[in-house]
Amino acid sequence: MAATKTSLVTTGDGNSRGEIEQLPTLFTKLGDDVMQLFNSQLALFKVEIKEEANAFTRGATFIALGAVIAVVGFALLNVAVAFGVSTLFARANFSQAASYALGFVATGVFYLIVGIVVVAAIRSWLAKQQLVPRRSVAELRKDKAWLKNEL
Repeated sequence: MAATKTSLVTTGDGNSRGEIEQLPTLFTKLGDDVMQLFNSQLALFKVEIKEEANAFTRGATFIALGAVIAVVGFALLNVAVAFGVSTLFARANFSQAASYALGFVATGVFYLIVGIVVVAAIRSWLAKQQLVPRRSVAELRKDKAWLKNEL
């Protein structure tokens, strides 16, 4: 079937007008899609933050419970060690009260040094932790690349 010059022009003009009329609709759809994308990214970010907060809360609860038990045990152990160390000073002709005092001081200094070492180690470990929601950041990078390709 042969096409005439007027049929080509009419068909071409009709399609271009239809495409121009659809352009605002496409921009509206693109805007809606971008908003939906940001809303889904925000929802993912909220879920990740909530999961991490729940994990930290659960961990903090167990740490607190363990700390209470450890403090009771530590107190009892500390008293026993201090009395044991005080027996070492019994031969030095100190009074019994002075021997007990030196035993408690020596034990306290030892635990102070151990505590400082533990705090320094945990502080160093916490400084190395990354508190960035990795999945959200990866999704945002993908979306940024997608938007660059689309626009």
